[in-house]
Amino acid sequence: MSRVFWFRRDLRLNDNPALNAAIRCSVTDGDSKVAPIYALDLDYFYALSGIRQHSLVASLDALGASMGRMLAIRHASVDLGVTVANAIVSAAQKANAQTVHATRAFDPAGVAEQNAVGVALAEVGIFLDLTGSYYAVDPGAVGKPDGSPYKVYTPFFKRWFELGWSKPEALAEVGHKWIIAEPCQGRPTPSKDSPFEIKAGEAYALRTWERFKKRALFSYDEMRNRADVSGTSHLSHALAFGEIHPRTLLAELADSPGHNVFRKEIAWREFYADVLWRNPHTTTEYYEPRFADMRYDTGAEAEARFEAWKAGKTGYPMVDAGMRQLMTTGWMHNRVRMIVASFLVKDLHLEWQRGAAWFEECLTDFDPASNAHGWQWTAGCGTDASPYYRVFNPILQGYKFDPRGDYVRKYVPELAHIWDDGIHEPWNRLDGLIHGYPAPIVDHSVERDDALARLAEIKVLKAEFPEK
Repeated sequence: MSRVFWFRRDLRLNDNPALNAAIRCSVTDGDSKVAPIYALDLDYFYALSGIRQHSLVASLDALGASMGRMLAIRHASVDLGVTVANAIVSAAQKANAQTVHATRAFDPAGVAEQNAVGVALAEVGIFLDLTGSYYAVDPGAVGKPDGSPYKVYTPFFKRWFELGWSKPEALAEVGHKWIIAEPCQGRPTPSKDSPFEIKAGEAYALRTWERFKKRALFSYDEMRNRADVSGTSHLSHALAFGEIHPRTLLAELADSPGHNVFRKEIAWREFYADVLWRNPHTTTEYYEPRFADMRYDTGAEAEARFEAWKAGKTGYPMVDAGMRQLMTTGWMHNRVRMIVASFLVKDLHLEWQRGAAWFEECLTDFDPASNAHGWQWTAGCGTDASPYYRVFNPILQGYKFDPRGDYVRKYVPELAHIWDDGIHEPWNRLDGLIHGYPAPIVDHSVERDDALARLAEIKVLKAEFPEK
């Protein structure tokens, strides 16, 4: 009897325990047939930026090619009157399968989708078998001796490392054969342009990993925060789409400063997944509820500043370079993500959810847990051990992490004529703004003080109304 494998955020063949379970069970069943399917919610897809649309298409194209074009992509949308659950049920019935296999999701949207599919399958007598996860250690597995969760990263990392993880496993080659249960409806046609051709897929992810090991892994501890050099892995897209599993990376890390820091960065991703799994409301709500009572800016001026932030026209070069990198590449250096997030919340006094939603629309490496809790950490309302008092100075951050100004020059052409570190304060030069670069839309020193004053307000509110 055939088995169906439902691809979601695991668009690869190797080190995929759920896929191997489907393959081995199909052989045990006697017919060795596996029907691979990807169900695409078109309504969500067309709401994404052009780069994100093209990124998913490229990943699906690479996966399909690796399977000899035996991946059936099925479409769901309100206009079609088809849900993802409908698509999976129909494929399973056409394949005459009694079991659908998939990797277990732990994020709220993924859990809800899998629950809906599981219920729909059960109604027609088909079982949804969920195996493994997108993480080296499953969310919820790392806890204190009393079973309670860790609320800060460092003790989480220590326990996560102690628990360890299984070794990567290759694709099971036991004589299975792919079948197409229903005709493939094809990769969707993006509704928006991408400024460049996107490379994606499992093979590309593995090549990227090999290049990173040679190029920057050894010095990762020293160079990962420099925005002006290629000191990061550029594997976040592959991890987000599941083109490579974190186990594959962890298995090759040794005990050295660069390797150890890279391991800790992978653990940050898993920490945020654990936090979100235990607090599913925090994709859009405050991890620390008291920050919902903070005074945030609204109105026409606040909206204009938000649009300037999105467009990379705040007048702060490091912020603007990051936002333009996002628009033109679908990616942003992690250090710069913290800089632009701090600026939105603590200089413009806008809620973190607005920035997180913009990142979701634009980032090709969007991960629901990392996005929500990366934003909350920087906004000071998340799992940060020293929260709101940290206010990134966008000027000093530029001097420190883009010391020659190369990063700014690359993404802010209006400042390309400045060939020294004065690029981070162009308003202090006679020729600094001659090519149309805007003056700062706010005064950072003033807004920093204002942000801390607003924090003091909610402290007073908490003292007066402790039940809040």
